[in-house]
Amino acid sequence: MKHIFREYDIRGIFKKDLNEDTVKKIGYFLGKKIKGEYIFVSYDARTHSPVLHNWLVSGLNKADKKVISGGMLPTGTNYFANFRPLCLEGTGRVKIAGSIQITGSHNPPEYNGFKITVDKKPFFGKDIYSLGDEILNGNIEIEDNEEVIKYDLKSDYVDFIVNQFSHLKGLDLNAVFDCGNGVAGVVLRDILEGIGIENYEILFEKPDGTFPNHHPDPTVEENLKDVKEALKNRNFAFAFDGDADRIAFLDKKYNYKGDILAYFFAKNMKNPCVISEVKATQVMYDEINKFGRAIMYKTGHSNLKTLLKKENCDLAAEVSGHIFFNDRYFGIDDAIYVTFRIIELIAKGFDFVKEFEKLPKVYNTDELKVKTTEDKKFEIIDNLKKYLEENKEKLNIKQIIDVDGVRVIFEKGWGLVRASNTTPVLVTRFEAKSKESLEEIKEKLQNILNKFL
Repeated sequence: MKHIFREYDIRGIFKKDLNEDTVKKIGYFLGKKIKGEYIFVSYDARTHSPVLHNWLVSGLNKADKKVISGGMLPTGTNYFANFRPLCLEGTGRVKIAGSIQITGSHNPPEYNGFKITVDKKPFFGKDIYSLGDEILNGNIEIEDNEEVIKYDLKSDYVDFIVNQFSHLKGLDLNAVFDCGNGVAGVVLRDILEGIGIENYEILFEKPDGTFPNHHPDPTVEENLKDVKEALKNRNFAFAFDGDADRIAFLDKKYNYKGDILAYFFAKNMKNPCVISEVKATQVMYDEINKFGRAIMYKTGHSNLKTLLKKENCDLAAEVSGHIFFNDRYFGIDDAIYVTFRIIELIAKGFDFVKEFEKLPKVYNTDELKVKTTEDKKFEIIDNLKKYLEENKEKLNIKQIIDVDGVRVIFEKGWGLVRASNTTPVLVTRFEAKSKESLEEIKEKLQNILNKFL
């Protein structure tokens, strides 16, 4: 079962991996690690999420925690609970020591898992691996105990977002939203109506964990087919993943990735500090550094959240659509909140197409994955890095960035090879100033990589 304890979360197949005994132990041993009385729990739209909720709660109760349950909510709303006092009937205002969101994110319907926050910080890496060891070696019987304090966090969250964006009242948006039958539909319409935004439509709003219309992963073009069709009669489109912590934003001309959105946001800030990942376009770093500060860091939402707080930057972003606002918000990846920051730019008359087309033109690939094994993937990266360093001049390499894998900078572009933290693959991505240079860099690095596979 060790494979379910991953770098950023716990994730596996319902019943096969996430069975009753394992999930109860996750609740118990995690509860023992969290210092504090109250833990907040919520879940996504998957059909088995309520079952996992009850098993998890039983374990948390065994650990003598008081469990506050918010029911079905987006992941960003779960994170939000860590930063706002909750007013409990008969108790008053309490602060939670941590939160657990039950979600399979954008995985197929048979998957589920847990995203964990402790003391306002992501619980990840060695902490998850250590928890996994305890659970696998633990021998404890945990009886059913589904007692929770039910709490309407949805209303708190909706009221907060409505208040933050009340200046958008009366906006003629002319946009379409695709919830993908995920949990974005739990809160989105209430916020739009609460603010008083006009002229929009919502696709696949009703949460349904079987995802009957399309898979809720907006990084896959096939999953945007319906929202693109609706966009023919609209100016803007938004699409969410299953647990609504990632966003896709489109207009009639372009689909803007997370790194480009970070540039747009930075353009509207004074002296911005922005963090992104090794997969992000060089254009974003170069352009933001002309009027602010851009930092390249490791891929992974937990990594970016952690550095965002440490550096006290304004925002962070992943290409995949995880965007984290520290400016006016809590430094969490919440696609619902990000939606209204985009709508704010629309209301200001920000010309997305014009600003995008002013950027230097580059050509890039999507993520290209190379299968390997868990045992070999990091060794391959080490060997590749050593070879590149030793042959730097011969290969005309300008710079090697090793913050996460190896990002190799050439005169006309760059290539990235990194080991996935969650699957037995190497992830590659390439970018260049021309199509010819792109193919040249891609072929050069792939040929070198093949020496070590």
